[in-house]
Amino acid sequence: MAGTTVLSLQQFIASLDKSCLPKILQVCSGVYFQGSIYELSGSEVCFSTGDLIKVIDIELLSVSCEDISNDEKFELPINHTGLFKVVPEEMPYTSVEEMVSLRPLDLESCLPFAFTNRSKITVGNFTLGAGRALTVLSIERRAGEVGHVRCHVKGQQETSAEVCIPLSAQGEFKECESEERFTLREIMSSPCLCSRKFRFINTTKCDRPLVLCPIYQVHAIMSMRKNVLKFPSSLEVDVVDATELCEDVNFVTPLSLTEVFSQPEESFPAVVEILEVPETRSLFKCSWLSEMKLGSNLIFHKKSSTAMVLLSSLKSRKSQQFFLVSQQYGGRFRRRPREFNSVYELHVASSQAPALKVGVTRSCEEEGLPALSVGEQLEVVRCETVELPCESNKEQTQFVEALLCLRLQDPDDGDDDDEDDEDEDKVKQENGREEMFLPLYMQGHFVEVLSDRKKYKLKDLGKEFSLPLNVKVVSRDTELEADPLAGFACLRIEAAMLEPTIQASFAHRPEHCFEIPTEWLSMSVHFTKDPLPWPRSQPPKCHLDRVTEVTDMFFYEFRKQGNSDAAPPPRPPKRNMPSSKSLKTPSKPSKKSIEKSSNKSVPSTELATLTLDGKRRPPAPPPPGILTAQPPPLVPRKHSVTTGNARPNTYVQREDSKKKVHLPEIAPDVDSDHDYETVDETFATILKDAQENVMFY
Repeated sequence: MAGTTVLSLQQFIASLDKSCLPKILQVCSGVYFQGSIYELSGSEVCFSTGDLIKVIDIELLSVSCEDISNDEKFELPINHTGLFKVVPEEMPYTSVEEMVSLRPLDLESCLPFAFTNRSKITVGNFTLGAGRALTVLSIERRAGEVGHVRCHVKGQQETSAEVCIPLSAQGEFKECESEERFTLREIMSSPCLCSRKFRFINTTKCDRPLVLCPIYQVHAIMSMRKNVLKFPSSLEVDVVDATELCEDVNFVTPLSLTEVFSQPEESFPAVVEILEVPETRSLFKCSWLSEMKLGSNLIFHKKSSTAMVLLSSLKSRKSQQFFLVSQQYGGRFRRRPREFNSVYELHVASSQAPALKVGVTRSCEEEGLPALSVGEQLEVVRCETVELPCESNKEQTQFVEALLCLRLQDPDDGDDDDEDDEDEDKVKQENGREEMFLPLYMQGHFVEVLSDRKKYKLKDLGKEFSLPLNVKVVSRDTELEADPLAGFACLRIEAAMLEPTIQASFAHRPEHCFEIPTEWLSMSVHFTKDPLPWPRSQPPKCHLDRVTEVTDMFFYEFRKQGNSDAAPPPRPPKRNMPSSKSLKTPSKPSKKSIEKSSNKSVPSTELATLTLDGKRRPPAPPPPGILTAQPPPLVPRKHSVTTGNARPNTYVQREDSKKKVHLPEIAPDVDSDHDYETVDETFATILKDAQENVMFY
């Protein structure tokens, strides 16, 4: 073992003077576990034989009271309000000086106290008989003279006198029971009183003698432990003092990267050792991460707050890539048009960059929404609350958030005159440009119209434009061996940030540096005393990697922190579906519907709703139990006459068919030799029966 005197931890700490700290202890025997294995805050304690503990501070917590008659122990807090009195020692003192030395340090506050002598004492011409009680009034010590105590003695017939007894006087002195009272804090503050026995003033608690022992909270450090350990001195562990033998032992303190960043500037550059490697599923996807091994050394050159941007590649067949790029990147960028898939995205982009101009890349001809054609150019003006007719009922209106846009050029809509007529109530003319409202819930496909061909530095893009922004690298960074950004057709600048970073390199390549974002990488290191791998005052010229590839998990975590309170896009209005009453109560057929059903040349109203270009699906047919008595209308046969142009589908009803004027029915020619009418009636009867059978199936 490191030492020869083995003491219990409680005895060693109780005899320890705070002015002698720090002290290094070595555990001789005993294994102690404190705390749960589920506690990860660093407060758990585990001591094994041979461990070194460096005590840096002690703090008095409580007092252990032991009843010497039955070995019963209990604990009292240090601020206990009860009072104690000293129990006289059964063994006599051999001298006055020995008796006085065991009194509290502040004797003036403990005086007077009384004692007796079993034998006679002769002081000069004065003799004190055996068993005479003496009360100490004061203790006098003068330089060059023998110290003495001034005592008061009572004689016969209530006479009294004062006598000075030398401290060197020999005899069998025994202390008398005193009425002095002490608190626990006063007892613990005096090493002499700590060795005495005490009794409660209030004997109802305990009238037997007690041995008081302080319990301290020990503040210590151990190797490979990050936090300062705190444990009570009452642990049943035997230790030895190993301060002299282990004064050169270096207690390694693991530091996280954020703790390294908080170190003073004078701590850099330095050589550090990796104690805990980054997690396998890291947020970074770079070459230097795989080279970090347990026990390997790194050089931390300096710390700084670096302005960075987060770039992402566009989604394609390959996996999407993300990059964390320093704004000191030396390449040049050119703006690229952004793509938008909804009017709400246009609204968000226009709120960051006014006067946004876009082009339509896919036509939109949905019912109830403004018609857009490929090639149209729109200029976003502002967002307003407008009143639009309901889709289900044109007579009712609704208030929706819409984006006011100006159509910059007239589209070629020669074939859509009818649709333009329906949207005339939504379009106004303003200085030769059409004004239109696009609801925020409207889906669409737009591309930004750009005329900017200027080349920008990365740090200038964030100053002149709002993010996100689409760019392309047109000239690579020549200081990089391989610029990973140069091969992308389009990159998106997602956000800009100011990150605390540490410029680091490996010991075998000190000139090849990279930046470690301290808040995004979890690892532990400790500062070593190894020398730097270059001559003093001659640091190498560092080549810094300004592009760091990160994973999609980094991008998602960054989004969580930045856009946690972002409002979702608006929901489209609910569409009014047919009510259930129309299905339960069959409606009586009107005369108009009967006339239409009898007319074989015009499709019925029910079949007319089943259009090929309709956006809404018709309601399901009612069950057989509630069908109307009127049979469904018949669909006429196609004529076999062929023409040069493609004939329209006669089984559906087009929008333009509503505006055609129906020709009057021609009466059949009775005198004709042909019997087409008879054949048509027979065929209609067959179709009627087949239609009824199908619907009841």
